[in-house]
Amino acid sequence: MPNLPIFITNTLSGKKEEFLSREPGQVKLYVCGITPYDYAHIGHGRVYVTFDVLYRLLKFLGFNVTYARNFTDIDDKLLVRAEKELGDKFRYKEIADKYIKAFEKNMQQLDCLSPDYEPRVTEVIPEIITFVEGLVKNGAAYVVDGDVYFDVCKFNDYGKLSKRKLEDLVCGARVEVDDRKKNAVDFALWKSDEGFWESPWGSGRPGWHIECSAMAKAYLGDQLDIHAGGMDLIFPHHENEIAQSEALLGKEFSKYWMHNAFVRIDKEKMSKSLGNFFTLNDVFESFEPMVVRYYYLSHSYTSPLDFSFEELCKIKKSYQKLAKALDKTDILDVSREDILKSEIGIKMLNFLLDDLNTPGLLGVVFENLKCIEDTPHEAKVVKAILQKILGLKLEPLEEKKVEITPEIQKLMDEREKARVAKDWKRADELRDKLLCMGVELQDQKTK
Repeated sequence: MPNLPIFITNTLSGKKEEFLSREPGQVKLYVCGITPYDYAHIGHGRVYVTFDVLYRLLKFLGFNVTYARNFTDIDDKLLVRAEKELGDKFRYKEIADKYIKAFEKNMQQLDCLSPDYEPRVTEVIPEIITFVEGLVKNGAAYVVDGDVYFDVCKFNDYGKLSKRKLEDLVCGARVEVDDRKKNAVDFALWKSDEGFWESPWGSGRPGWHIECSAMAKAYLGDQLDIHAGGMDLIFPHHENEIAQSEALLGKEFSKYWMHNAFVRIDKEKMSKSLGNFFTLNDVFESFEPMVVRYYYLSHSYTSPLDFSFEELCKIKKSYQKLAKALDKTDILDVSREDILKSEIGIKMLNFLLDDLNTPGLLGVVFENLKCIEDTPHEAKVVKAILQKILGLKLEPLEEKKVEITPEIQKLMDEREKARVAKDWKRADELRDKLLCMGVELQDQKTK
């Protein structure tokens, strides 16, 4: 049974709270998954590494955790991609399969444990239809021309997660105007669309928000302990999940809501529209996945991560130092009790129990590295925590010599010209591009 208290930041209350599961010893964890219309990016990596650590920690503490993470495999973006790549929007399943396979490979590379359930939206269409029928029946939703909308005014607590007032949202909604809706912020539960699934309202497909509510109910039951995801999902996605689930079931949907902060590029949220977008595959070309995982965990999950290849190079050296220090340490016989008897192990765990403070945990390791290296028992405990809970393989990195190709030399020459011209923005862009290719430059002062 769990016997160590863990504290987490609950977005619902806006406070750090002690985690107490609904049923002693049991945890139902749901993390919002990807829409597989493209390769997973570094923001996705941060989400799933963060909550993989949570999953591992809860299991270490003795909880029986049931973990579900979905795939939104039918969506406007998928249909557009299928039309663009394959010339037929109804071939969206081929697109989804392609990118789900790539995502699964990325998760394996990052050493994220597989959830107990990974449902696809297309596998739960009957459950979604039943869910929507229930909302229409109890008056929380209404039908217009084959579309079904949720009536936000029928849910008094709308806005409680994002701390937004319903009257402000209804009066100042910045959404596409649809005269058929009762309120501008009412959202679609079912979209009429020919050629998809038959429903009581005609042929169509699910709206985005209803999917997670239906899948959570199907695989984890009516109530969750923790619902998690990136902070970009707080509104409207998670707010709408709460509304539709609690409107149907009449009880609290999730007790705790956890959200990790954005990954930013040049102080701006990473996005394709801004052109500051890196996939995990992009980064893995030059940096080992374990270095990327270590990079995520070197930052608090609740704070924005200002991504840079320059910092990744520094992190790589730190990871290599740690991996070499613990390389010969065998952890096969390390038990939970051994960890709980270790002074350094307890210090590490105390940081982790305090809202997944992984930077603090890693700080303990480096502050005590000499002692750890000189004390085999402590080395075993430290490596066990880093591998089993933080998911770091700690295999020393292979030193690679970068060949200066004509392409790399051209970029280096361009960057030097930019520096001479004091075009620092362009110089930084070229430096990051070279770092991504594995080339780290040592600059000399320009005159």
